[in-house]
Order: sequence, then structure tokens, then C-alpha cells
Amino acid sequence: MNLSFFDQFMSPCLMGIPLALLSMLLPTLLLPAPNNRWLPNRLSTIQLWLLNTITKQLMTPLNKKAHKWALILTSLMTMLLMINLLGLLPYTFTPTTQLSMNMALAFPLWLATLLTGLRNQPSISLGHLLPEGTPTPLIPALILIETTSLLIRPLALGIRLTANLTAGHLLIQLISTATMALLPVLPVVSALTAMILLLLTILEIAVAMIQAYVFVLLLSLYLQENI
Repeated sequence: MNLSFFDQFMSPCLMGIPLALLSMLLPTLLLPAPNNRWLPNRLSTIQLWLLNTITKQLMTPLNKKAHKWALILTSLMTMLLMINLLGLLPYTFTPTTQLSMNMALAFPLWLATLLTGLRNQPSISLGHLLPEGTPTPLIPALILIETTSLLIRPLALGIRLTANLTAGHLLIQLISTATMALLPVLPVVSALTAMILLLLTILEIAVAMIQAYVFVLLLSLYLQENI
């Protein structure tokens, strides 16, 4: 039974071909399609309003030099948001529960922000490793601590997203299994468990949106430090 709980995190295959790429490309079908009209329908209006809100929320704390990252950060936010939400549907696969994918997103973007800072303002970027006014005996230890905290940022980004989504999916499966097991024996308890499952599903929808926002927000904060 323990193995069956984790089967949902395995990438489904068709004729030996992993379908993770298809599940990652599916959210692009929900994006607005090019059209001669400015606002073709209500769905496009909602989509454009959502994209505008996300972009404004992410770009407001940043200066004008960082606004060139708006397309990357908004696209990443939209992709993570749609993948996380679609992963809550039955018989679907959530690629963001895989640490390999999250690290593949976190590490290059974190490295890009770091290299941008080292290229544009190397003294300020390196100055973050040693705060002003540090006592001389603490300088080597503090540089080592700050360097370690800098290097584990992409690992923290990937593990945070993976752990939160994995824990939520496991809780949903455990409670749904208990609901079905108690149904023929204790129907009242099964109904209460089903109510808990409904509340947990609503909570997981919120977690899916919050984790996508936190992932991109932390990247924007790293970018703000280096620009």
C-alpha cells in the first residue's frame, strides 16, 4: 500500500515515452491566442487581466532595469500556476512534484540573476557576503556562512515547491482512501471524512497558487539584489 501512494508521482508513459512533456505543454492551450480583435471574448479578458495583475505585482518592487525580466517571470508564474492547478484534477500528473524539474527551473534562473549582478555591479554583489561593520575575527566565518546561504538558494527553491505539493497530494490520497474504506462500515464517519477531504482540496488549490507565486517572488527578490 505504501508504494501505491507514491505511484501518482511517477511520470506516465505511452509506448515507453514519458508524457511529462505533454502535461507541461497542455497549459499553453489556455493562453490567449492571437486575434485581430483587442478583446475577443470574456475568457480572453479574464486571462489578460490576470496576466496584467501578475506582471504588475512582480514588477512593482523592481527598478526599470529589471523590467526586461517581466516576460520570463510572468511566463514562469503562469506555467507553474497552471501546472499546479491541473495536477489537482483526477488521473493527471503533476510535473512540479518532481525535484529534478523544479531544480531545472530554479538553478538556471538563480544563476542568471547572480551572473547579472556580478556583471553589472560586482562590488555590490560581492559586498552582500560581508555586511558593513562586521568585527574582524568574524569575517572568515561570516563569509563562509553567507556564501553557503547564497549557494543553497536554488536548492531551497526546488525543495520548497516539491515538498509542499508532494505533501498535499499524499494527504489528499490518504484521506480519500480512508473515506472509501469507511463508507461500507461507518457511513457517518465517512461523510465527515469526505467533508475534510473537500476542505483539504480547497486548501490545496490555495497552496498550488501560493507556491507558484512564492517561487517567482523569491526569484524576483534575488534579481532585485543584483540589479
